[in-house]
Amino acid sequence: MGFFDDLKKGVMEQFLGGGEQHSKLMDLATSLITNRESGGLAGLAQLFQSKGLGDAISSWIGTGQNQPITGDQIKNVLGSEQIQLFAQKLGLSSEDISKGIASVLPQIIDHLTPHGQVPDQGALEQQIAALKDKLFKA
Repeated sequence: MGFFDDLKKGVMEQFLGGGEQHSKLMDLATSLITNRESGGLAGLAQLFQSKGLGDAISSWIGTGQNQPITGDQIKNVLGSEQIQLFAQKLGLSSEDISKGIASVLPQIIDHLTPHGQVPDQGALEQQIAALKDKLFKA
């Protein structure tokens, strides 16, 4: 099974509600990576580091095996209030949001950093656009 199949499967395991929910979760996860206000992927890595999960995100960026992360750990990094805002926006439970992000974020970051380095913001945004096209265009 390839990356795209793995990512779709991970999303589907969390959200059996259909393609629209999958797309929303993907948009949410990628927005965490591309948010210029928070520093993009580098800023997200710093946030994980500050919450004691630097080894986890470093494993996703690096070339070795990805460390898993739980929904509770995602909630700790992003904050319960932020998770609740995402849940309200998408019409899902906070638990579904945090578990969904925990399921797809490591895979997405790993795919975007195949050589173990964070690309510049412009390249990152282009890669994410291409990723979404491959995942959600029939």
